[in-house]
Amino acid sequence: MNWQPYIKSFQSYLKIERGLSPNTLANYTFDLQRLTQFLEENNIDTNPITISEEEVQLFIYSISKEVNPRSQARIISGLKSFFTYLIFEDYRTDNPMELIETPKIGRKLPDTLSIQEIDSLIAAIDLSKPEGERNRAMLETLYGCGLRVSELISLKISDLFFEEGFIKITGKGNKQRFVPIGKATVKYINLYHKEIRTHLPIQKGQEDTLFLNRRGRQLTRAMIFTIIKDLAKKINLNKAISPHTFRHSFATHLLENGADLRSIQLMLGHESITTTEIYVHLDRQHLTQIVNQFHPRK
Repeated sequence: MNWQPYIKSFQSYLKIERGLSPNTLANYTFDLQRLTQFLEENNIDTNPITISEEEVQLFIYSISKEVNPRSQARIISGLKSFFTYLIFEDYRTDNPMELIETPKIGRKLPDTLSIQEIDSLIAAIDLSKPEGERNRAMLETLYGCGLRVSELISLKISDLFFEEGFIKITGKGNKQRFVPIGKATVKYINLYHKEIRTHLPIQKGQEDTLFLNRRGRQLTRAMIFTIIKDLAKKINLNKAISPHTFRHSFATHLLENGADLRSIQLMLGHESITTTEIYVHLDRQHLTQIVNQFHPRK
């Protein structure tokens, strides 16, 4: 039972053909390794070509006791993609996942921050330290442009088109989009770029990366999470927030101030407007206030 050649081939396909991120690749790989571990532990001698629907169902049943419906749905989706790939490469003629249903999950509404909370978080940054200017520029960019954390840490100096008022973002699947950038965000990025970054020992290959750590290397996702978590603790913010919270807040505040969904979709880089529509649900309270304020039959 040797799964590794098929898994490696699948990884190459996801990376080269579909342009998926290292994080997504890691998730797909973890789920497949979880399946192979289950088969070994239960002495089921099979491989990607011969595994049956019943054997896959046993695995799905076992994880349903361990993970929540959202995680279960992700695992099922990943396995379906793997077997679809095997069919595409003529290793199999059928998909053993075809009749396995994904559990129904409610759409999770994202947490958001108020403008005051965002101001408080940014104000809590210690600007007496060199990394303070960097952190302020990063949080202003997260909120001001609605970026994913992966898009923030991979942002290039060559992606900054300040004179035109845009930055170029490379998002999921290597899809590129141009996002407007405000004057305040431009000011803080320039301050960091010209006053702080120039004094760093920039490592080879990192010359074009905008946000760097003290050793002159690209920041990690974990570092951004830590910076935000520490700031939230500093101001006693009783919310579980992450870099994505700034992205959600960006979209929510735009909607509250009259932006249309199509424009928000383009700025966030959502492939489907259905993904962006979650902010309409999030914005119900604000919409109620609008009706109460402006409708003639209030």
